[in-house]
Amino acid sequence: MNAEPATAPYEASYDEPGDLAPLRDFVRLHATALGLPGSRADLLTLAVSELATNTLQHTEGGGRVRLWAADGRVYCDVIDGGPVRAFGRGMPAADALRGRGLAIVERICDEVGVEAGAEGTRVRLALDLKEP
Repeated sequence: MNAEPATAPYEASYDEPGDLAPLRDFVRLHATALGLPGSRADLLTLAVSELATNTLQHTEGGGRVRLWAADGRVYCDVIDGGPVRAFGRGMPAADALRGRGLAIVERICDEVGVEAGAEGTRVRLALDLKEP
């Protein structure tokens, strides 16, 4: 998933739990402005919220979010200083207390990629502009 923004993406940062509600508002507003239908913007907002919450619970410091549209999709990078996340583990058992966030992200996005780089770990989400 190599779609890089052709123009400056929308960007926001988060550092503490109180930043999560404004971050969700930011993602929904800009995803919709980029052409993502409301129900799909809600899915992207949920995915970003899960990743940002994960950042705040499991890493030092906060993170950044970048949103843009290209090639019929809305892309969103969630970047933090934590380790590379292990996707593809599936949903945990029904009685598990934790561990659903990454599985939810994988199920609700059309594509998810993760890589480590100079700026930290980047999870790139993609949702098609059109409803499936």
